[in-house]
Amino acid sequence: MAASPELELERLVAELPLLEEPVESLKMLKTAVLALPMSTLRERVPGLRLRGLFNLLNGDDREQIALCVSVLERLLEALEPVFVAQNFKEELQRGLYHPDDTVKILTVSQVGRIVASSEAIVEIFSNVELLRQIIHCIGGEKISVAKEAIKSLSRIAQTKAGLEALFVSTLLNDLKTVMAISDIVRYRVFELIVEISSVSEESLGYCIKSGFISQLLEELTGDDVLVGVTCIEMVTTLASTFHGRRYLAEQGVIDKISNMIISAGSDPFSGFYLPGLVKFFGNLAILDSPQQICERYPAFVDKVLEMAEGHDVTMIGVAVDTLAILGSNVEGKQVLQKTGGRFQVIFKKLGSLAQSSSTELRVRCLDALSSLLYLPPDQHTDDLLAMTAFWFSSLSTQPLEMLKSISTQPFPELHCGALRVFTAIANQLWAQKLMINSPGFVEYVIDRRVDPDKPSKDAKFELVKALVNSPTTAETFGNQHYLRLRAYIRDGPYYVKAISTVAVEGAE
Repeated sequence: MAASPELELERLVAELPLLEEPVESLKMLKTAVLALPMSTLRERVPGLRLRGLFNLLNGDDREQIALCVSVLERLLEALEPVFVAQNFKEELQRGLYHPDDTVKILTVSQVGRIVASSEAIVEIFSNVELLRQIIHCIGGEKISVAKEAIKSLSRIAQTKAGLEALFVSTLLNDLKTVMAISDIVRYRVFELIVEISSVSEESLGYCIKSGFISQLLEELTGDDVLVGVTCIEMVTTLASTFHGRRYLAEQGVIDKISNMIISAGSDPFSGFYLPGLVKFFGNLAILDSPQQICERYPAFVDKVLEMAEGHDVTMIGVAVDTLAILGSNVEGKQVLQKTGGRFQVIFKKLGSLAQSSSTELRVRCLDALSSLLYLPPDQHTDDLLAMTAFWFSSLSTQPLEMLKSISTQPFPELHCGALRVFTAIANQLWAQKLMINSPGFVEYVIDRRVDPDKPSKDAKFELVKALVNSPTTAETFGNQHYLRLRAYIRDGPYYVKAISTVAVEGAE
């Protein structure tokens, strides 16, 4: 009589350390482990002697190591993080020194589970050597190991004890030692520092005292263009928090970035770093106030418009995305409106690019138009409605027909992009009048045959819903058309009309 899977699991784990050639038994164990549900493993695994399995990692047989890793991954998942932390400290430490990257990844992922548990993380703080080895994993060749190490250290630093362990002990010297390995590793450490700094003002304070933040900012404004490109992305992440923005402003960093934009015109290498600088201010504008940022740093707005007016496709794309960010709220739209005729010309260019450029840029232009033209229902003042109507008319001589033409092209991303523009303006009275006066437009809106895939059907449904939810649609479109739109909503986005057929005797 065959043993139950549970007993087979226990037998295999117990006999493995006694075998000279354990590979075949490991294969059987892997099959047994994968066959048992996690609920059963959670009951059985705490009583198993897993140290023998860990010891099998010490050989140089790659197949044996791979099987051990696969089995341990499943078995350790069945254990509570605090159990792993208390019972396998030495095994975890050895795993971080292991020459095989799969063993390191297994170990670091278990450390990640431990530090994510408020009950288990305290076990880590008392193990300085384990923390030291996690830090040194940042400098490894395998990026997946480094990423897991950064994630774990970032979690550790979310507690006061973790901050003290990393920044007020000998481990700070380990971080600096690892940082000196190479440029790539230095940026990994900066990534960790920025992640920690973004958690709270207290954590930022620890990172400032460590000297890492000032080093990052020095490299941002240094002479190495490629270094600056990497640093601006990290500084943008730091600026995504209020305490981070305040610190950068106090240190004059935001003014320096503005000056970098101003001087970019005379720098032949500005194409490398200018997109990052513009994105930095675009994010600032949304997080704080578009009006305040644009008024305090006029070079930013001027540069975005200049990039949009130019011929460099990469710069145009960045400018289009930034205009979309700026125009995503009413305050930003008003800032752009103040640029006068210059923005009207850019709007015309957006219309032209939406019709004829690369598919990617066309989609970005359509998404920017959706952002710029949308007005929340509570912002439908005469001035704002006149502004969006004027912008829309600047797109082309017949903007509605132009967008309808794009929406009928056999490219799903363009089809959906055009539908999103229609959805953005669907609640505005001037747009509804244009729609009802465009021959066949309502028929196109309720024609399900022109939407070939799920994203297209969803985009069309959002358009119809926006029309139905607008209080002016019924009167503008007329009762007959309005009821057809209501029926579309009632039937849902994926409705297929049944077609009845009649069988004729003798028909082939």
